[in-house]
Amino acid sequence: MNNLTDIKQLSRSDILALFKKADEIKGMSNSERHTLLQHRSVFTVFFENSTRTSASFQLAAQRLGTHVVSLNMAKSSTQKGESMRDTLLTLAAMQPDGLIIRHHDDGFCNLASIWLKKHNIAIINAGDGCNQHPTQGLLDLYTLYQHKDTGPLNIAIIGDIKHSRVASSLIDGLEIMSNNDIRLFGPTELMPNPRNAVRIAESMQDALDDADVVVMLRIQKERLPHNLNIDFDNWHEHYGLNENTLRYCKPDAIVMHPGPMNRGVEIIDAVADGPQSVILEQVTNGVIIRQAVLSYCLA
Repeated sequence: MNNLTDIKQLSRSDILALFKKADEIKGMSNSERHTLLQHRSVFTVFFENSTRTSASFQLAAQRLGTHVVSLNMAKSSTQKGESMRDTLLTLAAMQPDGLIIRHHDDGFCNLASIWLKKHNIAIINAGDGCNQHPTQGLLDLYTLYQHKDTGPLNIAIIGDIKHSRVASSLIDGLEIMSNNDIRLFGPTELMPNPRNAVRIAESMQDALDDADVVVMLRIQKERLPHNLNIDFDNWHEHYGLNENTLRYCKPDAIVMHPGPMNRGVEIIDAVADGPQSVILEQVTNGVIIRQAVLSYCLA
């Protein structure tokens, strides 16, 4: 079994191999696909709310022939005082092949892999705090490279980047793929610590100028400290993508968003539903990439 708790575990060749596997799975018939992980079993263990990731993993596993048990952790024994460690050890004792875990604490999936080291169980990170969301990073890269070359691209990421595990995994993935022009823009308080591969833009135009790809992010209000002096009511005026700001990008630029979208805040309808948007393609690719990841971790 293989764990996937952090996209930085993967090399460029690993990522390309996962993309190749995704393409292979996409080309299979339903009956062929359904035999790939037949007789395997996984638990989805989500301590945080989810729509896309939860449903996407469930569908991905079921389409590979995997038996899926989806646990409602809001009604689990953790509500009776059981520790997270004991909960996971209890699930491991049932001998599933994998645990797909989402948790609000940074690094929780790495901790889970340590707790369950003696068990032959794959740990797949479905999002941990502000830290990592490796399958989202992979599906974003997969979508991006379906439209653009795998060489260096101008990538703009706009919004609350500091608290976004999506942005963290995508930036890590872009670095692994040797992309060397990543521009970030948003309020200063919502920018991450400096790193070699990224540049903090001075304005929306500076971020979007000649961009091949623009990734819009929602405000992670559930993770923000309460004392931030940010004008959220006028967010779109300063950090929103609309038909005017989109013109700063290249004419063939693609628009991405991991969802859920706050229309009229970080993005307007005309752009979200427009010809340059690949947002729904990201959702479709999420199921395919997660099938490839499950094959990598469970086969």
